[in-house]
Amino acid sequence: MSHTRSYYANSITDIPEYPQLRDRIKCDVCIIGAGFSGLSSALHLCEAGYDVVVLEGCKVGFGATGRNGGQVVNSYSRDVDVIEKRYDSTTANTLCSMIFEGGDIIRDIIKRYDVDCDYKVGGVFAALNQKQLKGLQQHKRDWERFGNSQLELLDANELSRALGTTQYVGGLLDKRGGHIHPLKLALGEAKAIESLGGRIFEQSKVISMEKRHSPVVKTELGEVQARYVVIAGNAYLGQLAPKISNKAIPCGTQVIATEPLSASLLETILPSDYCVEDCNYLLDYFRLTADKRLLFGGGVVYGARDPQNIEALVRPKMEKVFPQLQGIKVDYTWTGNFLLTYSRMPQFGVHEDNFYYLQGYSGHGVTCSHLAGKLLTESLSGHSNRFNAFASLKHYAFPGGRHLQIPLTALGAAYYNIRDKLAV
Repeated sequence: MSHTRSYYANSITDIPEYPQLRDRIKCDVCIIGAGFSGLSSALHLCEAGYDVVVLEGCKVGFGATGRNGGQVVNSYSRDVDVIEKRYDSTTANTLCSMIFEGGDIIRDIIKRYDVDCDYKVGGVFAALNQKQLKGLQQHKRDWERFGNSQLELLDANELSRALGTTQYVGGLLDKRGGHIHPLKLALGEAKAIESLGGRIFEQSKVISMEKRHSPVVKTELGEVQARYVVIAGNAYLGQLAPKISNKAIPCGTQVIATEPLSASLLETILPSDYCVEDCNYLLDYFRLTADKRLLFGGGVVYGARDPQNIEALVRPKMEKVFPQLQGIKVDYTWTGNFLLTYSRMPQFGVHEDNFYYLQGYSGHGVTCSHLAGKLLTESLSGHSNRFNAFASLKHYAFPGGRHLQIPLTALGAAYYNIRDKLAV
């Protein structure tokens, strides 16, 4: 299988090929999945001296890693306010102390391994009403308590000048955030892993795992014996490990990319070159690419079905924000799946002794997946306190069972969508 026809895949002319596993091999850690969770884990483990094998069923970055909005957004899908209400003070403080670390890890990887992934500084949370703007004011206070001094509240006029739209009543600029070409970052990380002795195999879908003292992971043509196994398939894991994949549901998000914008349009569309996400429950997000296309995404399809006409779903949202793009040509449309948890917190844990899992970022996977790989490496190296802060969180199945959980979740989302529109 090859990459989906996205702007990201089509903008890279020399995507490397990694071999298919056709032998019986051994290693310290076998990682299932070459998305950001698996790549971050592999890179941190290689740096710590572990012998690592990564098995990818398709291509490096095939799933959400190579299809997302490319926004480096700090924290988790549930932020400081919810975390401090929901968990005890020790757990909450430990979780909140890490909310900016994923972005720092990304910037460090880019610098140390000279990864060219079109990184730009600055991300904006845009408020559509006064209730949302009040929430951003509290958001700023919460993040400043945990060390982010690169935040600025923008009023409607300031935000309009920065974004080129009058749709918003104000916003919060985070200069500790930014945006990237995510597939270029993933391929750069894969190259770094290989330079450190890690082995990556593509087109090597895992078909079974044997849970013995030294687990064996089998593909169609080969197998890996390891001391530890890391399950990092996320929304693309399927039924390989049902007790893990049944903890969350896959969801699809839709993205479009326009043709390159003219110089005159670029004077009025994102002149700041920041990335943006609004504050709605079902949020929209957008940014400019390196070659000056507008990349615009939004909406959620519960159950990860591919809509028949992505452009028809997303274009009206884009043209509402930027009326000057009425009728602009759209060159690329695609969808990508992320894994949603009931708590909206990521799920890290140990499954049957030497099987670890990392999943469920609920739309905040770019940064949190990079943190996950670092915490996994800490845990395997005997420093498990930070990993265990996540592993201790209770996770519940979505209500409704196998047949009703998707429609009930969609119904709940519709309720919150109405609240956003009514600003209540």
